[in-house]
Amino acid sequence: MTAKAMRRFVFSPSGASGLPVSVESIGYNPEQEPISRPEGYPKYHWIQTEEGEGILHFANETVRLTEGTGVLLPPGLPHRYEADPAGVWRTYYLTFGGEAAAHILASFGVLTSSLYRLDTDSPFVPLLSHMLARLDTDTDMFGLETSTDAYRFLGLLSKYGQVSQMSASRNIERLIPVLKWMEQNFSDSDVGLDDLAETAQMSGRQLSKLFQRAFSLSPYAYFVQMRIHKAKELLAGRSDLTVAAIAEHTGFRDPSHFVATFRRNTGMTPQQFRKIYS
Repeated sequence: MTAKAMRRFVFSPSGASGLPVSVESIGYNPEQEPISRPEGYPKYHWIQTEEGEGILHFANETVRLTEGTGVLLPPGLPHRYEADPAGVWRTYYLTFGGEAAAHILASFGVLTSSLYRLDTDSPFVPLLSHMLARLDTDTDMFGLETSTDAYRFLGLLSKYGQVSQMSASRNIERLIPVLKWMEQNFSDSDVGLDDLAETAQMSGRQLSKLFQRAFSLSPYAYFVQMRIHKAKELLAGRSDLTVAAIAEHTGFRDPSHFVATFRRNTGMTPQQFRKIYS
């Protein structure tokens, strides 16, 4: 069997800025080389086996990536991987970030640091190959269409990927109650870490550790990201609401705190965002 040639597309970070999911790179590697990242990777990093077998080490775990399996690693998680010494390892990979990436992963129930077994009959398996084939013949200078494909990728992963019970029990499944509680209480400015820990039925330290493993964010930072996302929806869709009203609705104590936090997270003020996207 003749191996397919290596293919790789890298997108400009500035061109993809502001997208909910911004793809940094996508590729196919017919002879995956050993990789060691003691400091982790700065973006979410999906790697799946097309053929052969690889060995992935992370968080004191060793996972064998056989054909039809993949793992989504969160930003900043130290890891290394290499092909099984017995043969060649052929892989697809996708790296991405974006303002709403963590929230989208949570809403789809997509788990990081977890082994996914992929249904070979599903449309998910050939999706990265199709994305690469389209990019071979199409110019997507700003990554807009690829961002849409990445969103579909995460949705199909949630629908067709079967998560290893070992890794699922270690990650987001324990956070699902508190993530749902956040969705229902994001407008309450009095919520603190103790409230989140009580909802999750664990200590604040345990909760922080799980959030760092799952999203590379503290619980509070994740909650702020959720509030910013809700504020964007209101800024774009509710022209009748003032910035002060949106600040109150999304759990910020006062408009000046909201404006400062929004600008720090998005690079623009709420008024500027509304002018562009409403």
